[in-house]
Amino acid sequence: MNKQLAVNGMSVLIFRISLSGIFVSAGMTHLLNPAGAAERIQAVASNSFASFFGDPYLLVLLSGYALLIGGIALLLGIFPRWAALGLFFVLIPITISIQFGNGIMHGPLWKNVALFGGLIFFIINNPKAYSIYNNKIVKK
Repeated sequence: MNKQLAVNGMSVLIFRISLSGIFVSAGMTHLLNPAGAAERIQAVASNSFASFFGDPYLLVLLSGYALLIGGIALLLGIFPRWAALGLFFVLIPITISIQFGNGIMHGPLWKNVALFGGLIFFIINNPKAYSIYNNKIVKK
């Protein structure tokens, strides 16, 4: 099955802006209040998973920079596939360490599942609509 599906470029732009907003916001929160986010890591039942990777305070700062840079890149359409892929890999340990510890019926877990779905859309499709820069390789 090799059908092309036409998607309105404006809807992709709106989707990209909506999706990137949570990453920009979370990145700023991590950077402006790293102690508070580190405390949340320590408070969850699965805090040993995050602690395995290092000091929670440092992890919060590193993830904050990654979330902010990736979110801005996705927002502006600068390498959207790579921005989405980076955000996807940053979101995995956050979801495992924070969201799974609160149980499967916890709303933020399903918010992260939805975020994964949005990121997968941009990883698979790499839409160029309204992007500042996109690294689509042209075959000769």
